[in-house]
Amino acid sequence: MRFTSLVIELIRARPRLVVWIVVLLQAALWLFVALLSYRSPPGDLAVALAFGREYQVGTDLGPPLSYWLADIAYRLAGNHAFGVYLLAEICGIATLWIIYFLARAIVGGQQAVLVVLLTMTILAFGSPALEFGPEVVARPLWALILWHSWQLIGQKRGNVWFAWSIEAGLLLLTTPAAIELLLLVLVFALATARGRQTLKALDPLFALLVIVVLALPYAIWLIRADALLLPALPTLADLDGRAVHGAWLVGGLLLAMAAIPVLSLLNTGWFAGKEEEAPIIYRPSVEPLARSFVHYFAWAPALVGVLISGLFGLDGVVGGSGLVLLMAGLATVIASGDLLQLRRQRVLRSVWAVAIVAPVIPVVATALFLPWTGTGGAATSMPARAISEFFDDSFVRRTNQPLRAVAGETQLAALIALHAGRPHLFIDARPERTPWLTPARFNETGGVVVWRASDTSGTPPPEIAQRFPGLVPEVPRTFDWLVNGRQPLLRIGWAIIRPKGT
Repeated sequence: MRFTSLVIELIRARPRLVVWIVVLLQAALWLFVALLSYRSPPGDLAVALAFGREYQVGTDLGPPLSYWLADIAYRLAGNHAFGVYLLAEICGIATLWIIYFLARAIVGGQQAVLVVLLTMTILAFGSPALEFGPEVVARPLWALILWHSWQLIGQKRGNVWFAWSIEAGLLLLTTPAAIELLLLVLVFALATARGRQTLKALDPLFALLVIVVLALPYAIWLIRADALLLPALPTLADLDGRAVHGAWLVGGLLLAMAAIPVLSLLNTGWFAGKEEEAPIIYRPSVEPLARSFVHYFAWAPALVGVLISGLFGLDGVVGGSGLVLLMAGLATVIASGDLLQLRRQRVLRSVWAVAIVAPVIPVVATALFLPWTGTGGAATSMPARAISEFFDDSFVRRTNQPLRAVAGETQLAALIALHAGRPHLFIDARPERTPWLTPARFNETGGVVVWRASDTSGTPPPEIAQRFPGLVPEVPRTFDWLVNGRQPLLRIGWAIIRPKGT
């Protein structure tokens, strides 16, 4: 009698259940990691929360939507970063579900599960899991735009134009890559007969009006801030270096999707046993327009993103790896054929599980084991709540007024700005970055200035002392890391700028 594993039977009979299980397990894994090893927000999340607290229409960080959402989640969670981590995982779950619905419309529900599993490996390696920001919010919005674009062009469902326009407007308020992505949608529509037919109706004009209304405030800010100018084009002498940089960006994309070719290779007949009878996951035939749609949006965003980032010398691919490679899993499944055999299932499951868990290992190892090397601790190991409470309480005791602003070293100042009182962050090295405060206003309202202290005297760095003449440093305050290990305690120098009139 032929034996079929429970996983295969679940994929065939209950594809939605399989999707729920895998996406919730991945979200729970990362939330557990946050609870285990994060005492302060990862990356630039603390700065993002400080900017989001101001609800500016635009800042030098880019479009504002993700920062507003981060602040809302932080407040709803009782001024705890766990709310932001939870929101990041909700965005991840939403992205995978939307990809499932899109894939189901093209390859059927059974193979759509395989699409989700492959896409999860890309998101695990190629995008931040808990560092909430524009890329995290843009992924579900871009997935929605792709799904509704296929409904408009491939399925002729004109009733989704309004939803498409809302999603496009929100994407413009989320990431600078939105213009590139929306132009790619327009190019595909103009290049196909059914796409051109879809654009002939009046609905696209109303959709354009909705997009303009949503994006207009940010566009006005861009004009006023003179931020519409493109970076300077490279000179001929710079082209070689930019080409090398572009090659490194391509390498980063290949690394992000490395699990897909490995899984595909292991599933070929080369590694199958002679007597193995592999189960088959069936799908209906995919029409040519659907194939073109999937392959175009699987590779065009990545190629254009690499070209733009390489040409202008940007640090990463425009939009991020997880965004531009969102359709790579679906493209791989379509290329595998209508009858997809799953050979060596245990090996495939093991490799897939390793690909999902592997990004977690360095995060935990950095927090728990790096301190024992004596080379320094991770930024996420700093006790954010203890730091913010100490400096807030110290300011209140000294001045009998609530702490309204904090300046100095940006990373430390941003952590203090996470306190329940939510003081303003003031980047004194570049005041134009925080237009809600000026040096004169900061000196008037008072605040705390902080820096990393290298000795017990707490002498401020020369640049901070120059920006705050007459600064009187207090005795440095030391804090424990999450794991102290062999590294020295975290020592923070500080000084109080008293409010005028006190």
